[in-house]
Amino acid sequence: MRLRILLSLAAILAVPLRAVSPPLLEDALLKVAQDKGRWAYTESDIVRNGQGKTLNSTVVRFDPSRPYPEQFLPLKIDDRAPTRTETEKYRERGVRRGRSLEKAENAGRPVPGRTLGDLVDLNSAHVFAEDATTVTYEVPLRADNNERFPPDRFQVLIRVSKAGRSLEHVSVHLRAPMRIALILKVKSGEIDAEFALVDSGHNPVMTAIRGDGTLSILFMPVARRGEMIRTDFKHVVPYDERFNVHIGAAKALDF
Repeated sequence: MRLRILLSLAAILAVPLRAVSPPLLEDALLKVAQDKGRWAYTESDIVRNGQGKTLNSTVVRFDPSRPYPEQFLPLKIDDRAPTRTETEKYRERGVRRGRSLEKAENAGRPVPGRTLGDLVDLNSAHVFAEDATTVTYEVPLRADNNERFPPDRFQVLIRVSKAGRSLEHVSVHLRAPMRIALILKVKSGEIDAEFALVDSGHNPVMTAIRGDGTLSILFMPVARRGEMIRTDFKHVVPYDERFNVHIGAAKALDF
């Protein structure tokens, strides 16, 4: 199981905010949204089982300023150099990304991909906790057009710095077990995303996602733990600026 399957709930908040959204939360999300697609970084992914054994790991350099076939460059796969076939798969991944952007641009639509942001009700965000330096908001999920993420099963918390009006942490918690398919049941799950200022000239960026969960496949329990760390950040100009999508109060936090 790949890390991106384990952390499939990690993509969040890709819808416009409305005027009734908490101003502090709105400012923090907008800062991250303004630099979406403008960061190059090295991403290290690792997935372990319940006993801590590594199942698979990858180190990939992502650079949106490069031509699409060169945007994803694998550096290591399972602690070894990637094969020619594996490298070609990452090239194709970049090609697919370019095609998706082109298709959306030609149709006058936003960048494709359904995220948790399509499902959250930012108008109903409320203060969950507060201290001298931060405010944590609970952001309920929407009930309409939401079959995959029932609102009563998930809790989304977003922590914001008061002084910097910037995002610090996002967590998604599975409140109760749920069945995704006939043979697959998710019994527990936690996802945590961290944000930090990596360049004083730009806004904070996501630096890590960590998640764990317990699944039941054909009544057999399966535990997984995943970690994704991003380092070596560089602020860049995207390869093709034609694909501009208007950013509202907060357009995207697409992990």
